[in-house]
Amino acid sequence: MPAMLLVLPIASIVFCGAIFGFFYAWVCSTMWGLDQADPRIAIEAMQAMNGSVRNAVFFPAFFLTPVVLVVTVGALRIAGQGAAAAWFFAAAVVYLAFGLFLTMAVNVPMNEALAAITAPTDREAAREIWASYSGRWQFWNQIRTIASGTALVFAALGSMRMILPSKR
Repeated sequence: MPAMLLVLPIASIVFCGAIFGFFYAWVCSTMWGLDQADPRIAIEAMQAMNGSVRNAVFFPAFFLTPVVLVVTVGALRIAGQGAAAAWFFAAAVVYLAFGLFLTMAVNVPMNEALAAITAPTDREAAREIWASYSGRWQFWNQIRTIASGTALVFAALGSMRMILPSKR
């Protein structure tokens, strides 16, 4: 088996795992912590985190995951591993639609709207802003988390399909 047929599926799993872990961390700690904080601080902290996430460390996991998955699909198809390729293709489609595109269509505009706000000094006004933002943002983040987790599972199933004999 050519080395690329070993490296690409592993890289696909690592990339899917990285973005799944990123979204999952927001679900189970970051947003819950911000919800417990003074809403004035939560707004400013979220603005800072959203501003800092656009970096060279985040870029590969977020933007290159579908690229790695599609390259894996192509290599597997060429190698005659169509069943395995189908799982990696499903992973790419799920992540593109409900991870990357959903983020660009929903979470990024919400983040940009929050960035345009100056955190009010009045705690009640800040609470209203945070309450209208946090719940909706978390709902869509949970969708991204489920999707990236599903992509991870699909990539793992594709890898398993490569090593398990087919039943004929």
